[in-house]
Amino acid sequence: MEIKIAKYAGFCFGVERAMNMAWECLKKNSNIYSLGPLIHNEQAVKKYEQAGLKIIENLEQVSTGDTVIIRSHGVPIDIYDKAKERGLDIIDLTCPYVKKIQNIAKRYYDKGYKIVIIGDPDHPEVIGINGWCNNEAIVIKKLEDLNKISRNISYCIVAQTTMNLKVYNEICESLKEITDNAIFYNTICSATKERQESAINTAKEVDVMIVIGGMHSSNTQKLVQVCKQFCKTYHIETIDDLNIDEIRNYKSIGITAGASTPDWIINEVVENIRDYFNK
Repeated sequence: MEIKIAKYAGFCFGVERAMNMAWECLKKNSNIYSLGPLIHNEQAVKKYEQAGLKIIENLEQVSTGDTVIIRSHGVPIDIYDKAKERGLDIIDLTCPYVKKIQNIAKRYYDKGYKIVIIGDPDHPEVIGINGWCNNEAIVIKKLEDLNKISRNISYCIVAQTTMNLKVYNEICESLKEITDNAIFYNTICSATKERQESAINTAKEVDVMIVIGGMHSSNTQKLVQVCKQFCKTYHIETIDDLNIDEIRNYKSIGITAGASTPDWIINEVVENIRDYFNK
């Protein structure tokens, strides 16, 4: 049995930065709130909750003087105003790449452009970016959504950092055919591109792929999609989700992981598979 681990797998820069900074904050103050789950990984979030982090859904759940973390996905601009009004101490862990998109959206919205976000309208990152252009952005997830675009409007196009690169390129090419009045910013994170390309390269070389990551993680789901194009693919959160008997007849196994997957979960999967085949 051969096990190949994708060159780029697991925590991205933004997530690792947020997790490390949040942990350091918890060492100093165990009474900290996070506006939404810190990352899309249930196992990692539980560790932080055990250290004192409390998950909230809105700022009305905290009181003056409380400390609230803005997670790496970012939030709409009005959240900062509401936090200031309520006298809250904000720790802003928005990924710098996401912050860049927020600033682009606001700058061009203020210039009179219509903002287009290529991404998932229900994803917190996209919801946050939309909040920097008065929640008036057009969100395009698939080619069928292009019927929202008009020819006589000036557009500024940005992308969710974890957008599937192939789908993004297809949408952009179609947009160029519809309108000449568009400025394009490819804001897909370089780590996302590397992770997807690395997953594809690995999937081409093995009989089966195992993608490790949260079931609600957007970038993990996209890794599953790209790997399925080349070989049998399993999506798991932890080793407990994998029936190793199902992969016993494969000669080579590839492993990758989403941007919110800690190393210890990846290592646990690899070690269990190796132990199984070394019996």
